[in-house]
Amino acid sequence: MGGSTGTLGLFFPVFLPTGIAAAAYAGHRAYHVDWKFWITHFLTAPGRTSRILLVFFLVLNWKSLPLAWTVRIFHSFLYHLVRRRKALPKQALFHYSITTSRNSLLDTDYNMHKSNSTYFADLDVSRSHLTTHLLGPAMFLIGDNAKNKLVLDKEGNVVKGGFGMGLGAVFCSFRKEIAPLQGYEMWSRILSWDRKWLYIITHYVVKGKVRPTKYDSTKTGPTRPRMVDAETSKPVSQEDWSKYVIATAISKYVFKVGRFTVHPAIAIEASGLLPERPGDGWRGGETGTGTPEELGELDEEGEWDWRRVEFERRRGMEYAEHFAALDGTNNLFNGGQDGAIGKFPLG
Repeated sequence: MGGSTGTLGLFFPVFLPTGIAAAAYAGHRAYHVDWKFWITHFLTAPGRTSRILLVFFLVLNWKSLPLAWTVRIFHSFLYHLVRRRKALPKQALFHYSITTSRNSLLDTDYNMHKSNSTYFADLDVSRSHLTTHLLGPAMFLIGDNAKNKLVLDKEGNVVKGGFGMGLGAVFCSFRKEIAPLQGYEMWSRILSWDRKWLYIITHYVVKGKVRPTKYDSTKTGPTRPRMVDAETSKPVSQEDWSKYVIATAISKYVFKVGRFTVHPAIAIEASGLLPERPGDGWRGGETGTGTPEELGELDEEGEWDWRRVEFERRRGMEYAEHFAALDGTNNLFNGGQDGAIGKFPLG
């Protein structure tokens, strides 16, 4: 199963105990090291200039080093799953998760800007922060599905197996370049969902240019004033924030218990982020996403009821459905029936 959170089924029973044991052993060994001697030797012994430059290079490029991606992903798991979040307001379902990073020298291509291929490693980290923070409660509950009985098959039987998330596809549109060592931010949020896929949109944004009006939990960064129209009392934007967007990516995830596909609404609802919906709920109707009732006029400052959530889901699907349609391009592959240009080395 692809995707940065596809290893969740192994994280707690395998990787977490192994990591704790390795950290404990390393700490034990480090305690008996004469650090004063080694630091003095490092800074004064012959060859010190080369060593210092090497350390400086490694610090600037740490995120591109071997196993650095794994450390970044596991850090997001530990940060949000071990350190449980408090209950979030319903509107947090479509709020942004913000992650800061910097373009390393090893991520820079011959055009002297961030290589297009390296955007996807950053996406893994940004999506992991978003999904584990928002859907962390569901991961614990669905992970013990035999006890909680949240996921049932068509016959009403409890589905058995480990919980995981698989990455189905990624699209990225590049708008501006990122210079060497330039800082940037990744703003990720849920775009929409259907009966199978959860769609996530990520904007790469110039660092420090955009601030949210508030944070849903403990304040973790600077904010900006929330501007409201004096006559209508509706929120207004201070400026066109899209001018700070460097690139935009859309990803889609599928939830699994064993080999059984889990409706995204089950995970969202189990995380306390879906209000009650009348009729057949969030999984009814022909589309499997709820009965297509008329939503009517919505109050932007009103309660986050099921109509406002469904409005945002439908608005996001206007973009997501075009992205999903690209799955059909697999059928264009004909195996070189009319020939091929050639086969080349060092691919």
